[in-house]
Amino acid sequence: MGRISISCLFPASWHFSISPVGCPRMLNTTLRQIIVLSLLAAAFFLLYYSVVVIRNKYGYRDRKLHRYLARVTDTEATDTNNPNLNYGIMVDCGSSGSRIFVYCWPRHNGNPHDLLDIKQMRDENRKPVVMKIKPGISEFATSPEKVSDYIFPLLSFAAEHVPRAKHKETPLYILCTAGMRILPESQQKAILEDLLTDIPVHFDFLFSDSHAEVISGKQEGVYAWIGINFVLGRFEHTDDEDDAVVEVHIPGSENKEAIVRKRTVGILDMGGVSTQIAYEVPKTVSFASSQQVIICTVFLLFLLFLSPCFNSYPLILFLWRVVSPVLHSNDIFAPRPKKRRKRVSHQEEVAKNLLAEFNLGCDAHQTEHVYRVYVATFLGFGGNAARQRYTDGIFANMIFRNRLLGKQAGMSPDTPYLDPCLPLDIEEEIQQNGQTMHLRGTGDFNLCREVIQTLMNKTNETQTSLNGVYQPPVHFENSEFYGFSEFYYCTEDVLRMGGEYSAAKFLKAAKDYCATKWSVLRERFDRHLYASHADLHRLKYQCFKSAWMFEVFHSGFSFPINYGNLKTALQVYDKEVQWTLGAILYRTRFLPLRDIQQENFHGNHSHWRSFSFVYNHYLFFACFFVVLLAILLYLLRLRRIHRRMLPGSQSPALWIEEGLPPQKIPGAL
Repeated sequence: MGRISISCLFPASWHFSISPVGCPRMLNTTLRQIIVLSLLAAAFFLLYYSVVVIRNKYGYRDRKLHRYLARVTDTEATDTNNPNLNYGIMVDCGSSGSRIFVYCWPRHNGNPHDLLDIKQMRDENRKPVVMKIKPGISEFATSPEKVSDYIFPLLSFAAEHVPRAKHKETPLYILCTAGMRILPESQQKAILEDLLTDIPVHFDFLFSDSHAEVISGKQEGVYAWIGINFVLGRFEHTDDEDDAVVEVHIPGSENKEAIVRKRTVGILDMGGVSTQIAYEVPKTVSFASSQQVIICTVFLLFLLFLSPCFNSYPLILFLWRVVSPVLHSNDIFAPRPKKRRKRVSHQEEVAKNLLAEFNLGCDAHQTEHVYRVYVATFLGFGGNAARQRYTDGIFANMIFRNRLLGKQAGMSPDTPYLDPCLPLDIEEEIQQNGQTMHLRGTGDFNLCREVIQTLMNKTNETQTSLNGVYQPPVHFENSEFYGFSEFYYCTEDVLRMGGEYSAAKFLKAAKDYCATKWSVLRERFDRHLYASHADLHRLKYQCFKSAWMFEVFHSGFSFPINYGNLKTALQVYDKEVQWTLGAILYRTRFLPLRDIQQENFHGNHSHWRSFSFVYNHYLFFACFFVVLLAILLYLLRLRRIHRRMLPGSQSPALWIEEGLPPQKIPGAL
């Protein structure tokens, strides 16, 4: 026979003893504590292991496999005979030309957690339905009556691919970007008016006055951000997800519970003229999944309940220090900062114009798909524009120095200006105002980084980026960014290291390239050792653009050198991600309301709620029972104390049971 006794004087001291008959003192107190603690640890890890096994068996693998197969089917030809398919047309009127994209999506499934499953339409040869024409639409600024004839070939191309029966319900959007923005408002209005007047006469597409407009750089950035996150599946809402999540507080809903959803990715895009950054600005960011938090909570409840029984507080303190970072990584457990009225800086006021808040859900009253995105575009900070500003500065400085010192440095091939941002021994000429300056590259990458710092126009104020523009804080340790255009070309075309970005590896490769003689680089180019689309222009300015990209990323946007969550890409899932995808998703977000029937929603989608409820809430019930057990034990202990304090009651056996000398308990007077 053995004897187990539990004595709890909550919360000051708890006592736990195991005393087998025949060997009551065979094990000393320390060893018994270690055994009990080991058993508790084993129980905890068994619970955690069971959760992981169940999750992998029933949910995680199937979801990942389904997601992968969905990407494979994207390359299949679109079934135009499917009556449940809807279509949408987006025309991108850029500065150099116009492109038309045809998208398609099946009927919305009725689940408010899901967005429209929009895909790019593919023809019978599995090629994307895309067509481009030149020049840009802005070329017709002085002859707007010709715009309709200019764009008709694109619309005829789309009409051939979209089933005739679907034309009247297929929305058509014509969105103009950079080229049209620089035109006077009167010319913009004349061009759009011609489109709105003539297109409905010749085509039956759903085309209203709001479907043709000139969008701002901010809108274009938001659409690009939506596109990349949609392709990556970051707008999907799932209850059991391993990926990092964010806790978002929507402005105006301070009294409501925060929304916890997948963490979205930010984008960096550096073109020839401008550079753009866009990322979500949530309230808090966390890597801990809900299952980890619940399991750690159960474990901590066990510790708090049993720790005084062991009389081993240093060990308990050590375990707390191990577990607490997991909990505090999720800001649900972090203390809420008190609201304080503070003076808003001028930069923060300006930043309000850089924040875009929008709802991607099919119902405007649903806040699950409300996103708040920071978008900033910096004209003159693209790769080619930065190089032009750099050479303009060199030319102006050399002219000034020559006049001051009475020299002609840089004005002849014999005394060239030594440019650290060009490859070693390369020679170049720049001309301005009828004068020619001769440059010779020295290939000094570190010096190049130093001299281009002034082009950043950084200020001494905190939380500012290029040109002193306010930039909201980025949770670098919990963030993820994708770099497009020059971010990809600079890492891949010549250095052949696109994809996962590493500052240390990039620095070494860029330094080696800059320090290599131009004759060697030309030989490698002739041997086709670089990317197929790399040309001599890329080779000549790779050194400068590498330094520029590096400084913009780390100095301009203040990303740390050890930042490891940047991926440079040209395509995602073998598809070139265009802002038009985000635009069609945003513009058609309310269309499912016409198809969703309440009874179909309850009938067809009850199963996706049932499994997640059972799976996620059994851990909640475990926590509930642990807390209930602690309360019951506490009440029992209070009852025993109450009985002992009754007049004339004696409990000598209690003291003997606890291994303490008998105490005299005063009776009633």
